[in-house]
Amino acid sequence: MLHTLDAPAVRSWCQLALRALGQAREEIDALNVYPVPDGDTGTNLYLTVESAAAEVESRFAAPGPGPAPGLAETARAMARGALVGARGNSGVILAQWLRGTAEKLADGGGADQLKAALQRASDAAYQAVAEPVEGTLLTVARIAAREAGRAGDGLGQVAEAAYRAAREALRHTPEQLAVLAENGVVDAGGRGLVAVLGALADAVAGHQPMGPVALRGDILRVESCEAHVRPPGPGHPAFEVIYLLDAPDEALPALRERLGALGDSLVVGGGDGLWNVHVHVDDAGAAVEAGVEAGRPHQIRITHFAEAAARSGAADDRGEPERPARAVLSVVSGEGLAELCEQAGAVALHAEPGRPPASAELTAAVRRAAAREVVLLLNDPELRAAAGAAADQLREEGVRIAVLPTRSPVQGLAALAVHETGRRFDEDVVAMTSAAGATRYAELAVAEGESWTMAGVCQAGDVLGLIDGDVAVIGAGLAEVGESVLDRMLGGGGELVTLILGEGAPEGLAEGLVAHARHSRPEVDAVVFHGGQESAPLLIGVE
Repeated sequence: MLHTLDAPAVRSWCQLALRALGQAREEIDALNVYPVPDGDTGTNLYLTVESAAAEVESRFAAPGPGPAPGLAETARAMARGALVGARGNSGVILAQWLRGTAEKLADGGGADQLKAALQRASDAAYQAVAEPVEGTLLTVARIAAREAGRAGDGLGQVAEAAYRAAREALRHTPEQLAVLAENGVVDAGGRGLVAVLGALADAVAGHQPMGPVALRGDILRVESCEAHVRPPGPGHPAFEVIYLLDAPDEALPALRERLGALGDSLVVGGGDGLWNVHVHVDDAGAAVEAGVEAGRPHQIRITHFAEAAARSGAADDRGEPERPARAVLSVVSGEGLAELCEQAGAVALHAEPGRPPASAELTAAVRRAAAREVVLLLNDPELRAAAGAAADQLREEGVRIAVLPTRSPVQGLAALAVHETGRRFDEDVVAMTSAAGATRYAELAVAEGESWTMAGVCQAGDVLGLIDGDVAVIGAGLAEVGESVLDRMLGGGGELVTLILGEGAPEGLAEGLVAHARHSRPEVDAVVFHGGQESAPLLIGVE
């Protein structure tokens, strides 16, 4: 348990919040009925926090001999990243909430400072909204701040109080907003803030982003809700306009007045000359012109609600003959793996070690493929949330996309082995999914430090054998652990063993494992590839 919030804790908070929102993204989208039932609040919040986390990571990844970033700098980076990447009504409000948090964390990371930060965050969020409505993210933020202020003197007590109060406030949002009660849901934006506050409590508790943590922001579930993607009702503005604006503070009152007269759902967040403007209007051009009069608008995004809903419902039926019929994209790390995928007919998307591609990178890669139908092979369970957010955006553009949540490159290669462009899209996806699902996967890794695992306690330097994502074997050498892993995997049957050697694999490792497998199971075939991945010295697949 942390006693003081510091820069690494804010970094962990961002990563945990991104993971929590990724897990809850579809659920939050399904709750989205206010202010417009366009089913994208979860995706917008995820993209907002993804941008915040990326900005924070850029501070820690910056080369040079200088000191590591401090709390104030990290918190400001989080706020700026959220502001620049904010999507939708809730995303801009959350960005302003994070900005308010950062303003007070500049004074320190103790319990009192966190109390003040949560209160400032709530105030900033209310100030950003032209016409605040109760029963929304704003209410959840206000009650969380109030109860955090009444908590004890410990940092953990404050964070836990805020999270629990936010959960309770969310439960009562249908009592405050009639449209929520009519649809039998809680507020989508408020649900997202619960995930963010749950991640904060986890970060203060010392949980690591990649550890086996049951994220508490994901506890609250709403049963029997469906995604609401439909055009706005009569009388509601037709367009969502959002842009970044470079403008002095004194230009904002006139801008707010102008945009308030044009439409509704007006949210303006930011400061220090950079603002994120969000509004729903019938005249999108006039909303942009108002920004030109105030300063310099850029990154302008205009969405026609009716067209977006129609695309969402009819994307599978659209035909664009100028595009290639189908493409398969495979996320890989290692030149050898990339060559294998390309030889099998896929486009390889290179992932840097320790930095999986964000949703924007996945979206850009699919756009470059310029195909009407796309199969995306992730080969990493941590990419599911980013891929889901990317797929939602691409479907709105008319791309028919299937995300295969392959958890290892060996599953991706198994899927590619049965891929046939001549088949119907659905049949091809089913065949590839079945092939991937029939492939058990394992990897060898070297422990970086002492840790508790499913197989017991490991020490730094121990070789770990992970089967289907869980540590199953702990040993002293790669060959010893590899043989044990193979024995366990083949004990359940198998016809083909695939070994993919990583960058650090010693000479003779693959040959010894192939001989071991054939000695115990003569009927088994084995293939060996040089993948070149840095993440693991050996990947194993059994089909």
